[in-house]
Amino acid sequence: MIDFIIKYITIIILEIGYLGIFFLMILESALMPVPSEIVMPLSGYLAAENKLDFHIVVFIGTIGNLVGSYIAYLIGIRYGRKFILKYGKYLLISKHDLDIAENFSKKYGSLMVFIGRMLPAIRTVISLPAGIMEIPLMIFIVNTFIGSLIWNYMLTYIGVVLRENWVIVERYTSIIDIFILVAIILFILIKYKNLFKIRI
Repeated sequence: MIDFIIKYITIIILEIGYLGIFFLMILESALMPVPSEIVMPLSGYLAAENKLDFHIVVFIGTIGNLVGSYIAYLIGIRYGRKFILKYGKYLLISKHDLDIAENFSKKYGSLMVFIGRMLPAIRTVISLPAGIMEIPLMIFIVNTFIGSLIWNYMLTYIGVVLRENWVIVERYTSIIDIFILVAIILFILIKYKNLFKIRI
């Protein structure tokens, strides 16, 4: 199954380039089983080969995420939990995934959109509870954009570093998710620490 997904994603990106990245990332954030852990590292590899531009790849992927997330957000507002409970099995999204995302949402409020865009199991469904909770649209858009930008930058950069070995990202997705999450947490802690020092 995963080999088939890698194959069709590769064909789409090679054939239509940036438009393919945009389309695939819309699908990923609109609750479709399209893993960004394949799309963005592959695009990063192509950027390293000078077939695509790194910064355009990251930007296009992020805008695609934003569009797809907005679709999921609207579904959350209009249909709520009922949508996932009825159709989630066709999208490879379980009730358990939704429960995790909703509990996370209740705990962290609007900040959960930003953090959730970079967490395994939550990333692809976080827009639904945001819609269910009716988080203000502008707050949703800003947090989704920034969170997606960071995530896509890191995945694309991994593709640049690994080059033709980018495909191993899929095999070690869980480890990479944890690594990126730790890196983000450290970055935020350092930033807050520096701001605190400046205020003192």
